[in-house]
Amino acid sequence: MKSQAASPVAKLLGSMANRLQLAGGWIDQPFVSRHNPKPPGSMVVVQIEPDFRPMDRSGIASGTRAVAMKIWKGKLPHRPPEDLVRELYEAENKGKAEPSGSQDMIGLVYPGVNRLDYDFKIHGGVFPSHIESCNSPKVARWLGKVLHLLPVEQRPDGYSPLGKKNLAPKWVARLSQSGKDCYDAIVKMNAKALGASLNLNMKCWEALLPHVVRHPLLRPDLMPLLKAYQRQFLGAMYSGCGGGYLIVVSNEPVPGAFNVNPRVAPK
Repeated sequence: MKSQAASPVAKLLGSMANRLQLAGGWIDQPFVSRHNPKPPGSMVVVQIEPDFRPMDRSGIASGTRAVAMKIWKGKLPHRPPEDLVRELYEAENKGKAEPSGSQDMIGLVYPGVNRLDYDFKIHGGVFPSHIESCNSPKVARWLGKVLHLLPVEQRPDGYSPLGKKNLAPKWVARLSQSGKDCYDAIVKMNAKALGASLNLNMKCWEALLPHVVRHPLLRPDLMPLLKAYQRQFLGAMYSGCGGGYLIVVSNEPVPGAFNVNPRVAPK
């Protein structure tokens, strides 16, 4: 039996990881973290195996991964991870008026489950003040079983989530808390608490940046779909602004969805 590393699909996709964003996303953007009344604010990213081709513009950092594949010739260099993150951040955001957050780069470089803590007073909120990582194979196996990705739709050309900003400090604080809750739930392998953290994250996104989930260019009606899955399963959130994948937390199979395989650091 051929190993996956030798399979035609694996050769096509390459060995560089993908990354999945969970609760707390947007706290990595300084225009959000500057309003946090109780810094640092937290979010969670999970490095996942590249065993499927993500939809473009779906919140899986496929664009950032493409930049990394180009500048590093398809393989992560053996250098300090914080240096790689900054190098990739510069390459990805050169000349951009609205730069991508550093969580995209960190998720591609740091294996395992990572809680990223952002404080606007440290590194200007661009890079985390601290990264807490979990590389337990047991936790990774559990997480791969309870996370289910349901393809919805990629965000359309011309769409921006930043048309409306309601950056109330109380909602930024709740967003930050969703990231803390998410990481704690994963480390404790508590699916109910994990689902609750994703649900809280979506309430925060809707309050802070309404165009993340409602916009004239978005074809699917995202909120009714989200709420239906949240009622039926333990929790759910979108993989990025404008939809992408619906990430559902469930101990049971989710029709039409697939599981991911978190990648942990080798011992």
